[in-house]
Amino acid sequence: MRTTRHLAALLLAAALIPSPALATDKPCYRGVNLSGGEYGERGATYGTNYIYPSEETIGYFARKGMTIIRLPFRWERLQPALGGRLDEDEIKRIKDTAALIRKHGMAVLLDPHNFGYYDKVQIGTAPATDAAFADFWARLAVEFANESGVLFGLMNEPHDIKATDWLDAANVAIRGIRAVGARNLILVPGTAWSGAHSWEKDVIGGANGTVMLGVRDPLDFYAYEVHQYLDVDSSGTHATCEGAATAVEAIAGVTAWLKRNHKRGFLGEFGGSADKDCMNGLTEIYATMSGNSDVWLGWSYWAAGEWWPADEPFNVQPGKGPERPQMRLLAASAKADAGACTAVKPAGN
Repeated sequence: MRTTRHLAALLLAAALIPSPALATDKPCYRGVNLSGGEYGERGATYGTNYIYPSEETIGYFARKGMTIIRLPFRWERLQPALGGRLDEDEIKRIKDTAALIRKHGMAVLLDPHNFGYYDKVQIGTAPATDAAFADFWARLAVEFANESGVLFGLMNEPHDIKATDWLDAANVAIRGIRAVGARNLILVPGTAWSGAHSWEKDVIGGANGTVMLGVRDPLDFYAYEVHQYLDVDSSGTHATCEGAATAVEAIAGVTAWLKRNHKRGFLGEFGGSADKDCMNGLTEIYATMSGNSDVWLGWSYWAAGEWWPADEPFNVQPGKGPERPQMRLLAASAKADAGACTAVKPAGN
């Protein structure tokens, strides 16, 4: 009887320890979103209406010490018909871009940038059913299964969908990914734009911080992706940062939540202008994540990209002028945080 209780205690303790493959002394991933692949409608013309980053841009961020690129794209372009094959030209563009990112020593986070919708149909609603979402991810996972340095971000910023409904869709997609043998790290967002500031609030159909504890991954190799901006309404649409204190508190709150629940997190989007309040807030957020690498895998700043206008306040794309203060802060933070970990769970673990 004592032996049974002792074994049960050991199993419980093991379940509460993050996967060894995720262990690191510093945040593993420090990077940026390279925006452009998500531009335009489903029938858009490549090079005219949307674009993926050039090797010149990719190389610049590698030289600045970035270790991950979050790569947005449109689900509808990649899979023109639900349940159908992936578009050959589009998957080639994504694979070629991922290969360039890997060539420069960085990981790539695949990001279907659809906000929880296919065209204008919300996931979980016919024809964009949970099964259709899982089919999409199974097909995409096959293309990148077990490739070193490739992470799967289930969906960018689901919103207006109940937390319980989103959890169901996420779990079905995770099963689809694992069913094809892919052992890549999966990043799972919540609903309500996956905001850190609202993570433990009942925004729609339950709080992410409660409902999303129901994520089920057969490999137990996933982390939660949250987003947080520093402007007044946490939307990332204002150049000033009246919400900087709120953002710093939000990241501290998610940090505490991750620790309580023995989970890992990734800050997939955050950003601000060169405004003093923004820069101070960004510095505090970096410090929180760096000091809590037992739960934070890292971050990717929003944003840069080939077509970002020079006057966009958050933009860190290199241009003709001097380097942005945000980029200098990113580079300094990346240099300080030199941790590394695997994006593919080793077999047998």
